[in-house]
Amino acid sequence: MNARVLPLRKPNGLRVLDLCCGAGGLSMGYYLAGYDVVGVDVNPQPNYPFTFHQADALTFPLDGYDLVHASWPCERYARVTAWRGNQDDHPDLLAIGREHLKASGIPWVIENVPETAWAGLLRPDYLLCGTQFGLNVRRHRAFETSWGGGGDLVAPCWHHKDLLAFEHKGERAYADAMGCTWMTNKEARKAVPPAYTQFIGHQFLTHERTAAA
Repeated sequence: MNARVLPLRKPNGLRVLDLCCGAGGLSMGYYLAGYDVVGVDVNPQPNYPFTFHQADALTFPLDGYDLVHASWPCERYARVTAWRGNQDDHPDLLAIGREHLKASGIPWVIENVPETAWAGLLRPDYLLCGTQFGLNVRRHRAFETSWGGGGDLVAPCWHHKDLLAFEHKGERAYADAMGCTWMTNKEARKAVPPAYTQFIGHQFLTHERTAAA
């Protein structure tokens, strides 16, 4: 995907910086919510559909953005790592990353696996699943925000029997069902549906308008 084939949307005039952006699943959600998006990741992201900087997310300058999103690496906290590897082999950036965002004075969002919320490491201001947005996937993610949540409600999860399961042999179908059609199968393994941050982006706008009233 490139700028010539991006979906149409109504710009809102705000800029969001997506730290640890990967191939851009959550970036796309902010774009669809009207934001101009810039992504940062320590690894190359050849299929990232917006302006991209390969850099350390903890040292990249945050000035000039209206909202900063961070998806700090989740492998240390995910149950699948405990099953298939060693969690201590992966960095613990959640606490230091949160302090980095707080120090900026810019509104922020942190996304991570729900295990971080269950362990008390992340406040689940929003706990989202694909089924809440009409997607045929079960993929839970927790979001902590600088404004503390609230706003519009979403429907409860509906884990019906026909949901697509995440398995390596079916990655293409799963990626497409998430709405991450521009990614490779491997990139989609760590991706999150754009619908989540399209919703979060609208919640931030609602919060800002309410606070200014």
